Amino acid sequence: MDADQLANRVAHEMLAAEGTGPSWGIEIEEAREGYVRLRMTLRDDMLNGHGIAHGGMVFSLADTAFAYVCNGGNERTVAAQANIVFLDAGKAGETLIAEAEEVSRVGRSGVTRVTVRASDGRPIAEFTGYSRTIGGAIVEV
Repeated sequence: MDADQLANRVAHEMLAAEGTGPSWGIEIEEAREGYVRLRMTLRDDMLNGHGIAHGGMVFSLADTAFAYVCNGGNERTVAAQANIVFLDAGKAGETLIAEAEEVSRVGRSGVTRVTVRASDGRPIAEFTGYSRTIGGAIVEV
């Protein structure tokens, strides 16, 4: 199994083991070494009191993409810190796409950037996650 196949397997097994991702309808479009693209369609129960995407839902989609990227090498890795900048509002029925890419990794520390866009290409948010590898395999190989 090459690195891209391993990253894809890790992402799919992590999604299957979660309660959150499946209940939110998160789908993996692509997962390979250092890169993940996810999608999630906004439902009415994902909106805030203004009738737009709840920031926590946008953050969660980005954080999920971040998790799949930084765990893609099959070493348990967790978030140490994360930042998000909200740029525009998502609306009910829109599909959000999160693209995550590992920017750097040194020792046990890593940096991953995630862009969240609406399916029409409109930027919704920019997320930066900082990870820490804690060790141990996620999947048996």
